[in-house]
Amino acid sequence: MDASLAAQQPLNRLNIFATKGVQMRTFHLTWLTFFFCFFGWFGIAPLMPLVREQLHLDKGQIGNIVIASVSATILARLIMGKLCDTIGPRLAYTILLGVGAIPVLTIGLSNSYESFLLFRLAIGIIGASFVITQFHTSMMFAPNVVGTANAVAGGWGNLGGGIANMVMPLVAAGFVSLGYVDKANSWRLAMVVPGVILLLMAALYYKYTQDTPRGNYADIQRNAAVKSQGTFMVALRDYRTWILGLAYGACFGIEITIDNVAAVYFVDHFGATLVAAGMLAGIFGFMNIFARGLGGVVSDRAGRAYGIQGKWMLLGGLLLLEGAGIAAFALAPSLPLAIAAMLVFALFLKMANGCTYSIVPFVNTKAIGSVSGIVGAGGNLGAMLVGFLFKSATISYTTAFLYIGVGVAVVGGLVLLLRLVLKEATETAPMALAGA
Repeated sequence: MDASLAAQQPLNRLNIFATKGVQMRTFHLTWLTFFFCFFGWFGIAPLMPLVREQLHLDKGQIGNIVIASVSATILARLIMGKLCDTIGPRLAYTILLGVGAIPVLTIGLSNSYESFLLFRLAIGIIGASFVITQFHTSMMFAPNVVGTANAVAGGWGNLGGGIANMVMPLVAAGFVSLGYVDKANSWRLAMVVPGVILLLMAALYYKYTQDTPRGNYADIQRNAAVKSQGTFMVALRDYRTWILGLAYGACFGIEITIDNVAAVYFVDHFGATLVAAGMLAGIFGFMNIFARGLGGVVSDRAGRAYGIQGKWMLLGGLLLLEGAGIAAFALAPSLPLAIAAMLVFALFLKMANGCTYSIVPFVNTKAIGSVSGIVGAGGNLGAMLVGFLFKSATISYTTAFLYIGVGVAVVGGLVLLLRLVLKEATETAPMALAGA
């Protein structure tokens, strides 16, 4: 294969230090954009103690805000999955970034529980960035390494939630120290920072990426199977899509719940300061720098050795271990033990995230975007349902975490009892789209 033709094919290896070629340029811009989407999505989470005090929010209202933050993402992920199949990931991402930046920039205008709830709901649409990231990475890498590439891109992007927990209290404190705002209102000005960054990433993504190694959808003749209508319904009718959506709800759904409530939990349950609580919650998110990628690497190796069932059994085992770790976190009697338990369950949770999306590109080659969107929406649906535990006036955060641990373990056991049957040859999965 000559060099020009090779440059138009998905890569069969991932070199994270490489930057040349449209595949690696797109890879790096995709995970970086996803990182800032997560940063903006959860930028307000570590500042919630300030918001709670200023807007006089009670436990039930905070629970509703947590639910709202992940609810709009469900519909947005379904829409973006379909748009990836139709207009392509480049335009889909650009549109999402432009629209999503608006509520991030303006949430500081909130002066009541109701207005803050609506802004938090609107910010949730940028969580759909995950679907585009996974789809776009699947276009750029061959089947033998797509699981690893998806997991690394997803993990480094998810890292934005953890960094937001660490950095946003410092950003707010910085504005206070410079005299621009008082502490009570510092959260309002701090949220302008991620909003501006999202607009910048929209411009960069539009200019420097393309839909596939061969070019943008508008510039190439796409394969008839991919061009056909009804990809969303094809994915929706496939039971395998729903199984993966359930599994993703038990790992990613729990992750974004932790991103939302961890800082408040450490403040209320262990008496941590705002900055310290943000740092501790940030540690959880920071593990994405390697843990989700590790899940993809191990899953790809399991797939090469044992086929798709190897990936599937690995996913079930990771969910079981995650559930046990969350239960231990809930029962931890001291802050050091709680941190240790959090690190353990975070490892298995994030590995399960990576493992899930190492399977997604192989489920239905005719509707990768729609499958990715539905599975991703399953993650947010799980977070929304779990959010009701944190809203309840009769269930403490500690009890909620214990219930979650048991529930995740049950899902893991269910996955181990089921078998994932592929109807198409797995060897050509992402290639069917990427080489179109």
